[in-house]
Amino acid sequence: MPRFKFVAMDSQGKETEGVLEAESQTRVLSLLREKGFFPTNVTEIGSTVVRAEVKKSQTGLNREIKLPPFVQDFLAGKVKNKQLMVVTRQLSTLLEAGVPLLRGLQILLRQEAHPTMRKSLSGIQESVEGGSTFAEALAQYPKVFNQLFVNMVRAGEAGGVLELVLLRLAEFMEKSERLKNKIKAAMVYPIIVMIIAMGILTFMMVWIVPKFSAIFQGFFGGSQKLPGLTRFVIGISNNAIGYGGWIIVGIIVAVFVLRAVYKTRKGKLGIDALTLKLPVFGKLSRLSAVARFARTLSTLLTSGVPILQALTIVSDTVGNALVSKAIMSIHDSVKEGETVAAPMEQSGVFPLMAVSMVQVGEESGALPEMLAKVADTFDNEVDTTVEALTSILEPIMIVLLAVIVGTIVIAMFLPIVTLIGKVA
Repeated sequence: MPRFKFVAMDSQGKETEGVLEAESQTRVLSLLREKGFFPTNVTEIGSTVVRAEVKKSQTGLNREIKLPPFVQDFLAGKVKNKQLMVVTRQLSTLLEAGVPLLRGLQILLRQEAHPTMRKSLSGIQESVEGGSTFAEALAQYPKVFNQLFVNMVRAGEAGGVLELVLLRLAEFMEKSERLKNKIKAAMVYPIIVMIIAMGILTFMMVWIVPKFSAIFQGFFGGSQKLPGLTRFVIGISNNAIGYGGWIIVGIIVAVFVLRAVYKTRKGKLGIDALTLKLPVFGKLSRLSAVARFARTLSTLLTSGVPILQALTIVSDTVGNALVSKAIMSIHDSVKEGETVAAPMEQSGVFPLMAVSMVQVGEESGALPEMLAKVADTFDNEVDTTVEALTSILEPIMIVLLAVIVGTIVIAMFLPIVTLIGKVA
């Protein structure tokens, strides 16, 4: 009967090696599972494994090039929220099924294709095997697992409900991603129309208008005899051609300056405050920030994270400096023994409906549940606003494009109409 060498893990995550006699590899796997082990490797003794080793030449074109770590990370790509959400949900399912954490990490590592995620899972597995907690291992990879993720896992480990916390994290990321996609979808249409409008405008100003201008110069002998609207359009065209390079450079410089200002504390606060005051878009930004605040805080509190620590985490993940400042004022007030609702109202950032719902949650002792309802309410508000925004922007952009193109066309045909009138 064939003999098989196996490597398996027990329910405590301890690795065990041994040899079993069985009819097949499948039978060995069944026997190990019946004994409460989780097999990680089963190999028939006596089977020959042929391995071809290719020695790389260190000279000429065959020399192995080792890139710096930051270049390797850039080429590997960033782990997207969707990929992290899938891994989190899978690990939650494995733990709920009774699979030990180490074995679950091995299963995920085996099937993961993304280079950065594979590297992270491999390092996390080694850290956990070395005696670190799961949260400590995750904290070593802040580019993949943010502060919110790490703190929730830490709370889950402390409370013995890691699989439940991971499930909540997956659901939280799923809802956050859905909200983000809705906002992106609302922005796609106007951006596409703007790009098309700018392309048409540039083409007409750089190619069409100069040709008409040359024709008019021959007929009228000078621009002073042309209609005012025609002179205006030709003037814009001449400036665009003459100073086009400087205009492009100016736009690029302005973008870089704006980005540099946004990286400063005061600049970010001022720009984010201005964003909240914009018509329609400001409302959308405020609603999404409040929904993110309520959803994140609810998830953290439900998972057992202390409220002061939860508020600190939320302030770093809310995505708007003005809302983040308001959250830190709530943190300071709660630290002094006050309620959450009072500083929320004083900040002037949160809608009165959100403040009232939080106040009811505090009074009834069900703040996490009420925060979840606040998040659902404002998610629906975001849906309504996105639909209204799309319906408003569509005709506005079409009319704007028609006005721009129509103005140029009329300006070019006015002199022709004048000439026809003189001939007639």
